[in-house]
Amino acid sequence: MRVHQYTPNLYHCTQKGASSASVCTSTGPACTGAHASGMAPPASTIPRFMPEQPSFLTPQALEKLENELDYLKSEGRKEIEERIAEARSHGDLRENADYDAAKNDQGLMESRIRKLEFLIHTSEVREVQDTGKVEVGTVVSVVDSDGDEMDYFVAPQENKVPGMLLASPTSPLGGALLGAKIDDEVAYEAPAGTFTVKVKAIRPYED
Repeated sequence: MRVHQYTPNLYHCTQKGASSASVCTSTGPACTGAHASGMAPPASTIPRFMPEQPSFLTPQALEKLENELDYLKSEGRKEIEERIAEARSHGDLRENADYDAAKNDQGLMESRIRKLEFLIHTSEVREVQDTGKVEVGTVVSVVDSDGDEMDYFVAPQENKVPGMLLASPTSPLGGALLGAKIDDEVAYEAPAGTFTVKVKAIRPYED
């Protein structure tokens, strides 16, 4: 039985006063120390994190991201600019909640645009071949210790398909399944404990 040790992704912490060696286990793309109080990191820090390895995209996922990028760079930016202009017309910007909200949304949208551009230009886009083992881009049928059978699409979150469970390669289950073959029992350690599943079937993802 293969056991996969789950280790949370570590991100450099840019909190003021933190040393260069400081790390945190925030699940977000960047940390400014705000996660400790439940606050989201400022939008300006989000692009600082980029994956070390190229991400995988199905052709369908690539098309979806390209459509989203086109919309944000045209209609999305236009709508935000109109909101900012409307808020400016209300007067004093120092106590203008509508203006602050619009500017914040603008920052978040520009961060999303940069992330989409990065993914589109650096991701590996390909169809998956049937190799008989679990790889990124395959759909895996597993049975858990309770006898429940589930299908998982092993791929980064950008490939999420409605109605299908997704197991990211960086997640405990997804990472443990990589390289497994039919009838393999795979154990993985997650924050809630140790779990075991048996691989029943493997097939390339098809839209």
